[in-house]
Amino acid sequence: MRTIWKGSISFGLVTIPIKVVSATENHSVSFRQVHTVDEGRIRYRKVCELDGEEVSGDQIGKAYQTADGSLVQLSDDDLTALPLPTARTVEILGFVPVSDIDPYQLDRSYYLAPDTGAAKPYVLLREALRRSGQGAIAKLAMRGRETLALVRTREDEDVLGMHTLLWPDEIRPAEGLAPTEQVTVRDAELDMADTLMDTLGAVDMSELHDEYRAAVETLVNAKLEGIEPPRPGEEAAGGGRVVDLMAALEDSVRSARESRGESAGEGATVTDISGGGRGGGRGGAKRGAAEEEEDGKGAAKKSTAKKSTAKKSAAKKSTAKKSATKKSAGKKATAKKSTAKKSASSRRRAS
Repeated sequence: MRTIWKGSISFGLVTIPIKVVSATENHSVSFRQVHTVDEGRIRYRKVCELDGEEVSGDQIGKAYQTADGSLVQLSDDDLTALPLPTARTVEILGFVPVSDIDPYQLDRSYYLAPDTGAAKPYVLLREALRRSGQGAIAKLAMRGRETLALVRTREDEDVLGMHTLLWPDEIRPAEGLAPTEQVTVRDAELDMADTLMDTLGAVDMSELHDEYRAAVETLVNAKLEGIEPPRPGEEAAGGGRVVDLMAALEDSVRSARESRGESAGEGATVTDISGGGRGGGRGGAKRGAAEEEEDGKGAAKKSTAKKSTAKKSAAKKSTAKKSATKKSAGKKATAKKSTAKKSASSRRRAS
């Protein structure tokens, strides 16, 4: 692989000579602009706007435009002579857990290969980073600018990697982009979303490929061979507003399971997970909610009837208690009268 930058890593007082190699490559489909009549290439020419003449590459230089619009020409020698400590040095500033790096800051990725005689300090830094689980935040000047960088180890590989980072002020704030209307997400909807995520499962990144590029290459080969290129069938129009979110989630889970070759009976059913239990398919959540409401009404009626029965029973017990009290009092009064009569009769006989 071609070396695009050479310098050294400054790790305290340790200097590690390195070569920077690009870790990625662009496989995007690219097209040429041509004249449709004779397929002649359409090119962009660099023309001076003052005299209208085309300018060759060796006549083109760099200039910095100041706030008042003035242009100051700068040569490559001027830029090379800038007093930057990072001109040929990856200067390590400190260390952070790799997980603390905001993915929005990641820019380009590179491999760092040891230069001649740098094997020992290179391995030392690699193993120190691996054992600590951290990455090194550094600065370097490359491709005409100073940039931040993250130096880290690669899992299961013995090479150091480097990601150039955007400066914090280069990341735009997200203010005003989130929904402003009040939205309520029900637990049943979150449960169904979790089910959809579990059904789709993990992604094997190594199996992913650019289907658009493959389709373009197939189309080009077909045209070169003079055969009719394959035409896919009409697809249903997608997008639009989601009217029933729960139904859309249920359909998504069902479709994902079918695409994986799972039958409807494998695992928990969609309606079991949605919480309705009775309303499968589109509109199932609505039916489940209606039935829950009916169940609630029935429970309320039962509760009312139970309370009424309890009141009647209590009233009966109270009446019975009063009646028993009255009877007991009557019996006591009768017994008292009888005793008095007997006592009076005894006194008369004695006299």
